[in-house]
Amino acid sequence: MAWEEWEQLKASAAEHRPTRMQLNQYPADRGSTQGDLKVGNQDLEAVGKAARDLFNDFTTYSGHARVASETAADGLKSEGFALGGALEHVTARWSEQTKTLLDACAHISNHLRFTKNQHAADDTYIAGAVSSIATLDEGFDDRKGH
Repeated sequence: MAWEEWEQLKASAAEHRPTRMQLNQYPADRGSTQGDLKVGNQDLEAVGKAARDLFNDFTTYSGHARVASETAADGLKSEGFALGGALEHVTARWSEQTKTLLDACAHISNHLRFTKNQHAADDTYIAGAVSSIATLDEGFDDRKGH
């Protein structure tokens, strides 16, 4: 492609569509001010199970990778390869990152379990409070002469 042809193509494109900023967004008429986010026990249980499964599986598989990498690093270092030290460094970082991910998974799972138990306790408390109010209301309705 010749330079003149390139300049003509640029000029033609500029005529048909001037340069401007364009934001990708939903149209203004979409959505509402009413919240509709609903999460049920089934959703929370699925998230908790995924976190537990990831924790268990990643613990196993990351341990295999760590041991294999440490063995390879030791072998390379013992043979005088500089790559052994680099692999040892990568393995140390891998172990740190693994612990961070496992801590996050455990935190998610534990938090969801705590939340489930706390909500169950709250529901029991509220049911008792509402029941007490209903009993009081019945007492007022059963008064003689009213």
